Amino acid sequence: MKCLRCGAAALAAQKFCGECGSALGADAVTRPYAGVQHHTPKHLADKILTSRDSLAGERKQVTVLFADIKGSLELLSDRDPEEARKVLDPVLERMMDGVHRYEGTVNQVMGDGIMAIFGAPVAHEDHAIRACYAALRMQKEIERHADDLRQTEGISVQVRIGINSGEVVVRSIGSDLHMDYTAVGQTTHLAARMEQIARPGSIFITADCLRLAEGFVEVKRLGPVPVKGLAAPVEIYELIGAGPMRSRLQAAAARGLTPFVGRGPEMSALRDVLARAREGRGQIVAVVGEPGVGKSRLVHELVRSHHAADWLVLESRSASYGQATPYLPLIELLKNYFKIDAHDSTRSIREKVTGKILTLDPTLQEAVPPVLDLLDALYDDHPFASLDAVQHRQATYEAVTRLLLSEQRVQPVIVVFEDLHWNDSLTLGLLNELVRATADARLLLLVSYRPEYHDEWTTRANYHQVRLDPLGTDSVAELLGALLGSDASLAPLKAFLIARTGGNPFFVEEIVQTLVESGALEGTRGRYRLTTPVASVRVPPTVQAVLAARIDGLRAPE
Repeated sequence: MKCLRCGAAALAAQKFCGECGSALGADAVTRPYAGVQHHTPKHLADKILTSRDSLAGERKQVTVLFADIKGSLELLSDRDPEEARKVLDPVLERMMDGVHRYEGTVNQVMGDGIMAIFGAPVAHEDHAIRACYAALRMQKEIERHADDLRQTEGISVQVRIGINSGEVVVRSIGSDLHMDYTAVGQTTHLAARMEQIARPGSIFITADCLRLAEGFVEVKRLGPVPVKGLAAPVEIYELIGAGPMRSRLQAAAARGLTPFVGRGPEMSALRDVLARAREGRGQIVAVVGEPGVGKSRLVHELVRSHHAADWLVLESRSASYGQATPYLPLIELLKNYFKIDAHDSTRSIREKVTGKILTLDPTLQEAVPPVLDLLDALYDDHPFASLDAVQHRQATYEAVTRLLLSEQRVQPVIVVFEDLHWNDSLTLGLLNELVRATADARLLLLVSYRPEYHDEWTTRANYHQVRLDPLGTDSVAELLGALLGSDASLAPLKAFLIARTGGNPFFVEEIVQTLVESGALEGTRGRYRLTTPVASVRVPPTVQAVLAARIDGLRAPE
């Protein structure tokens, strides 16, 4: 048998789980749920099963999520078991849908709840963010479903969710996608405890989870809470909603950007291309480099430089979980262009879009419905909604392209699409249309992606590729000097980081940040001193997650 809460092995004679302390009994234990594979999207199940042999025994940085229906026994005690399942199953389906939306793995379904893992067996560099967004999504969907249950069944259903981040070791993966794993430290135990102490309708997360998702989520600090089995209380937070940040660069900017070093030739090349686009010879530039090497920072420095001061800059970013959502980067770009925020009503969105487009160019009347449709603000009975898929796609491409071409007649335009390797196919199709229309426009299309992605534009005369290599030793030394300072105690650490980070500025910054948070570095930026030996430096979870995701992305040996 296995504990219902954390999945740990349980003996028949045990009254309490030895791992998480939960009560055990006939109703509190379960065998692995045989139906997990049935509910897992095919592309995700195939990814797990294809690589399961190579994943067994791996240590993974993960985020664990527990969710259950509070008081389900009391709610359904007077109902026939089949009737009770009709109430529970739709709630469980919504829980699993939330997990799968962000490519998490539902490891167990346990009566009235689930256990899910983000970052294992397939690694994700943003596993904590995915888990938080999944929890928010399932909470929203279940609240909507609960309103229906209240009217039809006369019962009130509320879900509580607990989340924690840490390490696990995957032992084996069954053909039903159930994973046997060994928890390292208190990873699973703490996630289960967060769920148990969470109020109905709330999401509790640990400080370890927040550290990896900070800026991407909004939380309320609840303070330290004693946890059985741990010597010190655990700092916990209530997850309130999504935060304003959508990229690592934005998170770094909130802490204060480090000096921009070692990219003189690349910046010079971008400025030359910008000058050509200003003259009406539209340009396409692809910035290519490994994760953390500085693609976003290079783009940031160009579009915020005085060279682009009189340009209209339209930026979008992709999410690693966004390929399942059509036009996700484009929608963000349009929201920025029309200055639409989360508080705008549907009526307000319609007014902003219609007014801005027709003021720009009255002949763009036909572009209004496709744009409103992208922003989920189109009238339900509008004829555009009834177009077939091909007509719908072509009208959308034409509307956005005409909008941008009209805007460049007013002022030169920089259109930024980052992380093309995470773009959905419809967004990529739009970019192909835009590329064909840029030849005689005051428009620069600036994209970025990782080396494994290949665009379709290399043969075009106005296409340029800027490849970002790791920083050289001198540039890393300059970066470390600005970050750390010149105290004599820092010399071994600087030599260690130059040797071990491979010139990756993200790795350098994350390790330094971790040393500051752990107390190994004391002082302020540019004036630190080392208080612990270099040998005790550990790779931060953020860096481990990036490396693990890159390793998982490599092809398995034949």
